[in-house]
Amino acid sequence: MVPADQGGGVMRADLFSDPIAGLDEALAAVDAFDQALVAGLLRPQPAQAAGLTELAHAVAGTPLAARVSEAAAKAATGAAGEDHFVALAAARTALLGSVHDALMTRVTEATGRPRGEKAVPATGGGQAANLLAAARAWLCDLARAGWQGIDHEVVSGAAQVVSAMLPDPSLRRPATLLDGFAAELAASCPGSALERIPARRWGDLWSRGMLLTLPGAAAAPAPGTATGRLLPLGVDLREHATAAQAQVHAVFEPADGSAPGLVRATVSVPKPDTVVGAGLWQLLRPCMSLLAAVGEGRSMELTDMPVTAEGDLIWSDEHARPSEPADAFTTARVALPTATDPATAPLDRHPTRIAVPVFLEGYAVRTDDETMTFTVAGHPLAVDIDRVPTAGPLTPEAVATSNACIGLLRWDAGTYRVQPLAVETTVRKKPVALHAGAWAGGTTDKVGVKAEKAATDAVAVLRERAGRLLRK
Repeated sequence: MVPADQGGGVMRADLFSDPIAGLDEALAAVDAFDQALVAGLLRPQPAQAAGLTELAHAVAGTPLAARVSEAAAKAATGAAGEDHFVALAAARTALLGSVHDALMTRVTEATGRPRGEKAVPATGGGQAANLLAAARAWLCDLARAGWQGIDHEVVSGAAQVVSAMLPDPSLRRPATLLDGFAAELAASCPGSALERIPARRWGDLWSRGMLLTLPGAAAAPAPGTATGRLLPLGVDLREHATAAQAQVHAVFEPADGSAPGLVRATVSVPKPDTVVGAGLWQLLRPCMSLLAAVGEGRSMELTDMPVTAEGDLIWSDEHARPSEPADAFTTARVALPTATDPATAPLDRHPTRIAVPVFLEGYAVRTDDETMTFTVAGHPLAVDIDRVPTAGPLTPEAVATSNACIGLLRWDAGTYRVQPLAVETTVRKKPVALHAGAWAGGTTDKVGVKAEKAATDAVAVLRERAGRLLRK
């Protein structure tokens, strides 16, 4: 199916306003279970039992039905064991997976692009079963205590397990999740004093932890290789107090002439909390040559670059070299409409994981207080301005005056939203393209240069202080 013409942008925005059958009911069942976890399942009250029953009813008629029904009944009486909690986590994950699939089906219809085949996870063992069992035991203790019942004694139970898991590469993925989850809970103790509990987020982390600690669940198929031309579309920059991540979205054209596909390349680094904004590129740039190519507006030639079934390039500079100039908007207009969207790994099927590259133009922009909306062929599409980073020349003001946009289509707070990665607009009566990742490879922009200098000074001070401590 070819999408209707949206004034030059290849997307049917009208489909995003149509309701999706069963979506609200699935999310309501997840919310009901999450509320049961708030107070804990050691001594469940009638309202918690009702939430457990709602989750069980939501998966009736599926292969999970019998096990989840039994687990819900046991949990409602405070007698749930590890297997029961695993079943409840699986049901919750399956429901959010079905929501993800329904939302992605709508995205596929709107973009008209082909979808990759479903990713099949590898099966395997060899992991330390005792450590995985200890991790699940801690997660079961959390479920019994509930988010209102957490304290430092309960949360600290993860420390020894995580410390033992981290040195094992095969356990690094669940260990990292548990480590971050425990740190977040520790910062929120005691739970009884919390005014607001992030029930959906902690429910996500809990259920994902339960499943990732099952033997073989974190295994992944051996990566393939990619040889051909990489055409960057844009950079999604994410910043945390102690870490930063840049994810480059691109179209990959295989050298063998097969169909192009969408891929991602990601680099993450730890950072001091004094390095912010454009200074982040100093930390990220040395780790991946692709960032310099993005900043220069160049394509890259890949030779046997490792790539997962989900389209994630396992970046290694020795498998890539800079190539000819490549304009991202030309790529978006010409190559993106026929590129295959990557498959999604089973455990990654979650609405928050949706981030689909799209191209829009010929829209009208409406701003209202702190919100912004693109009107595409008469249909509104929310703009996620909060995700526009300060580490580049792209600004909300530039987005508001734009006439074309490369962005990531996401789903948040019950609606589809587009996160701008780059826009075409007019500055001083001249057409210009502004990219969120324009400073990734360096910049002569006054604001960018000033921010990078500040970051350089901050890092120098930290190194000098660290040197003093080591000398003592």
